[in-house]
Amino acid sequence: MGVVFESDAVPGVITTSLAKVVNWSRKSSLWYMLFGIACCAIEMMGAGAARYDLDRFGAIFRASPRQSDLMIVAGTVNEKMAPRVRQLWEQMSEPRYVIAMGACATNGGPYWDAYNVVQGVDKIVPVDIYVPGCPPRPEALMYGILKLQERIDKEGLGIPQRKGK
Repeated sequence: MGVVFESDAVPGVITTSLAKVVNWSRKSSLWYMLFGIACCAIEMMGAGAARYDLDRFGAIFRASPRQSDLMIVAGTVNEKMAPRVRQLWEQMSEPRYVIAMGACATNGGPYWDAYNVVQGVDKIVPVDIYVPGCPPRPEALMYGILKLQERIDKEGLGIPQRKGK
């Protein structure tokens, strides 16, 4: 966390910057909104269950987009549900993050040539982390969340600026 201990400082006092404290609290309390659409959702549920336990990383499931700051899109997004995904993303609080889990959410997967499948959720919302696989294992999702936490740790105090679509 970048804590500074100085020999002439008061004993028991830790000094650090406000940005480091804020980013530490952001990365340690990722409340994710489940958006499980297909077979990747089973692996995502497995990652949140007792064996892998995402709670130990501070990632807690929330059913409401207004209480979530992370959206995990797990599965195929079709054209009919794309506006709803965008609407849920817009209802999330800032700063908000998106993980595209699985081949279907990343690029359409085995259904890439179907007329109703979106060629990746990044066409709808800005994606921060891609987790490859069909379906990816729970360990892969945990690795993606750890990478997102590393990314959050390097942010400044402001809200991350992204180009909306």
